[in-house]
Amino acid sequence: MIKHPARVRVGRIFIMLLCCIAAVQTSLASIELEQPDGDILSLPGPAKRIITLAPNLAELVFAAGAGEHLTAVVEYSNFPEQVRNIPRVGDAFRIDLEHILELNPDLVIAWKSGNPQTALNKLEQMGISVWQVEISQPREIADMVKSISHAAGTEAVGEAMALQLSDRLSRLRERNTGKDQVAFFFQIAYQPLYTINDQHIISRSLAICGGVNIFSDLAALAPPVSRESVIMADPQVMIAPEVPGEPPALLGWQEWPRLQAVKNKAMLYLPVDEISQATPRLLDSIDLACKLLDGVRSSMEQVEEK
Repeated sequence: MIKHPARVRVGRIFIMLLCCIAAVQTSLASIELEQPDGDILSLPGPAKRIITLAPNLAELVFAAGAGEHLTAVVEYSNFPEQVRNIPRVGDAFRIDLEHILELNPDLVIAWKSGNPQTALNKLEQMGISVWQVEISQPREIADMVKSISHAAGTEAVGEAMALQLSDRLSRLRERNTGKDQVAFFFQIAYQPLYTINDQHIISRSLAICGGVNIFSDLAALAPPVSRESVIMADPQVMIAPEVPGEPPALLGWQEWPRLQAVKNKAMLYLPVDEISQATPRLLDSIDLACKLLDGVRSSMEQVEEK
């Protein structure tokens, strides 16, 4: 039987179209996630069983619209409220590898600078997809929400949230551009005394409000400092996280009444979870910090007028 040329052409076109559709489906199914070192983690499809290894990562997964896919989290994951009922696999420093293996996740999201690298390497050796992430700038929070939604196939929610966060951050920058700078000391802990340098996301957040870190040039991200060095720098403002149920963290500085911050009662507190974690709530803390620093500026102007 002789095949008609037209039918042969139609058959070939049909086969080509099928091949193209298959290629598109394969392309859509494959998900690529960039690691901090530039390597690419490839997933065969959207992650439906996710484990997070830092409290802020669990919050980011919910912000990306993928909370229902969270199989396990670590201790101190407490926001939003639903995350409190999700099983735990240790904490940021002590990870239960066997439990994670039993849960059979298709994606583990880890905090590159916060989780032990040896444990993450073991997870990878066990065949588990580990996506190490890092956020060092407030603007990267929106990017991470978008990336997580891409990993979980929840782009409709994640991209909308990312846009809201980016817009809000832009408005915060616009409202605070050009304001007088205020020299601040940020206290992580009092005994021993720890602070942050200008590469820390908290310092970069306060910079949006016109804050200038008195220990900006220190090499370590969260270094110990002496009380003498703080007294010598004489910051205009002292800032610390506010921990519910604990005494005011800056109370000990009242022993040095000649310090500008003490004399002018410029001892400010920001909610510990909001200011200490790279999540959408950090923007709430930035907003509050900017308003508090505006109050300090007003007080300083009144003193100068007198």
